[in-house]
Amino acid sequence: MYTSIYFVRHAHSIYTPEERERPLSVEGTIMAKKVADRLEQEEIDRIFSSPYRRAVQTIEDLGTRTGKEIMIEEDFKERKLAGKPVENFQDAVKKVWINEHFRWAGGESNVQAKKRGTKRLESLLEKFKGEKLVISTHGNLMVLMMNDFNPAFDYYFWEQLSMPDIYLCTFQGREMLSARRLWE
Repeated sequence: MYTSIYFVRHAHSIYTPEERERPLSVEGTIMAKKVADRLEQEEIDRIFSSPYRRAVQTIEDLGTRTGKEIMIEEDFKERKLAGKPVENFQDAVKKVWINEHFRWAGGESNVQAKKRGTKRLESLLEKFKGEKLVISTHGNLMVLMMNDFNPAFDYYFWEQLSMPDIYLCTFQGREMLSARRLWE
């Protein structure tokens, strides 16, 4: 029995220091409708989202079109990189990918964030075997969860993601059989 996970990286957002309330930009709102256009035909069974506003907004239209409730999952929130803004975001992210146990002051290491996200993902795989699930989340956490099943999903993979992005991962139990990009 195969379970399909549609990982959705949120659309472009307006930067604000308040992570939870950061909204989509005008461009992001337009792209969120395209996410719904792409996924509406997939016969989705359930929709889950990070509690962060930009992740929820990215799949709101899909929920409306399909009549599916968006279930908020705290464990799918973005990894906390640091307790305060970092000087160079790209370099800061690269450092935590180079050393998966390293964490910036006030932040999560890759190991910590991966464990949080993957634990919840595995519970969904167990509970909803054979279903098609959408998980709207964030680039770093999405790739960390995918990396737990296949190390080819790494920093360089994360770097090439777009906002939004969609990956369909097919699982049999806990084994990831395939992963393919649906966003173009």
